[in-house]
Amino acid sequence: MRMMMDFNGNNRGYAFVTFSNRQEAKDAIKQLNNYEIRNGRLLGVCASVDNCRLFVGGIPKTKKREEILAEMKKVTEGVVDVIVYPSAADKTRNRGFAFVEYESHRTAAMARRKLLPGRIQLWGHPIAVDWAEPEVEVDEDTMSSVKILYVRNLMLSTSEEMIEKEFNNIKPGAVERVKKIRDYAFVHFSNREDAVEAMKALNGKMLDGSPIEVTLAKPVDKDSYVRYTRGTGGRGSMLQGEYTYSLGHVYDPTTTYLGAPVFYAPQAYTAIPSLHFPATKGHLGNRAIIRAPSVRGNKTSK
Repeated sequence: MRMMMDFNGNNRGYAFVTFSNRQEAKDAIKQLNNYEIRNGRLLGVCASVDNCRLFVGGIPKTKKREEILAEMKKVTEGVVDVIVYPSAADKTRNRGFAFVEYESHRTAAMARRKLLPGRIQLWGHPIAVDWAEPEVEVDEDTMSSVKILYVRNLMLSTSEEMIEKEFNNIKPGAVERVKKIRDYAFVHFSNREDAVEAMKALNGKMLDGSPIEVTLAKPVDKDSYVRYTRGTGGRGSMLQGEYTYSLGHVYDPTTTYLGAPVFYAPQAYTAIPSLHFPATKGHLGNRAIIRAPSVRGNKTSK
C-alpha cells in the first residue's frame, strides 16, 4: 500500500493498494466501496487508471483531426492518437478541444509539463492542458444486463421519432422509447439481445447525414458517482457547451440520466480568459445515473 502524504507529514486522504491479481482487486472494490470506516465517513474505492491521455483546449474549431495530430506530434513526443469531436451545431467544425493519447503515462506527463499555459501556443492560440478525467468504472455483471443504447454525433435537427424508426428497422417494435438531448440520445429496448443487435448493425452508420456512434449506456450508482467526482479534482463540477457533452439532464420521472462525455474537460480552465467554459446548471437526482461508455480501455486495477 502507498499512502499519499503532504509536506507536513499528513496524509492526503487517499492511498493506492496493489493486489496480486485483478480479480482480488475487483472483489475489494465491491466489498469496500461505500464502507463506513467511521461514523458518517464512507470509503470511496475504485480501480486506479494509469492515465495516458491529456485534454487540450483552445484549439481552433476549423482544424481537422489530421492537422491536430500532426501539430501535437511536432510539439510533444510519444503521441499515439488524438480524439476530436465535431461541433453539435456544425459537423464540419470541432468543439475547440481534443484528447491526446500518449504511448505511456510518463510521456503524457512530460507532454503536460511542456504544454503548461503560456509556454506553447498552437496555431497562435493559447491552450489549456491537463489530464483527461476518466469515467467511473462499471462492473461486468452490471453491464451484462444493460438494454439501453447511447447514440452520439447526431444532428441537432434529428428527431426522436427518426431515431426510433431507424432502430426499429433492425427489429420492429424492439424500441420502448428514445430520449434525445442535443446531439446524443438514449435508446431504450425491451430486451438486451435486441439492443446488442441494433448496436452492431448501426454503429458507424449514417443517420440524417451524420455518422453515428452507438454503444451500451453505463448505469452508475448516484452516490458513488458523486463521491468519486468530489474526490478527483473537480469532476463534480462538469462543463457544458462546446467543450464537452453536457451533464445533468433529468428527463424521466423514475430515473435520472446523464448525457455523459467520453472524457471530461478539467474544470480548472474556467479561469483562463481566452477559453470560455460555462458552469453546469444540471441537477443530480437520487436514483441511478446512466452514462456513456469511454473510448479508453481499462488499465490494471490497484
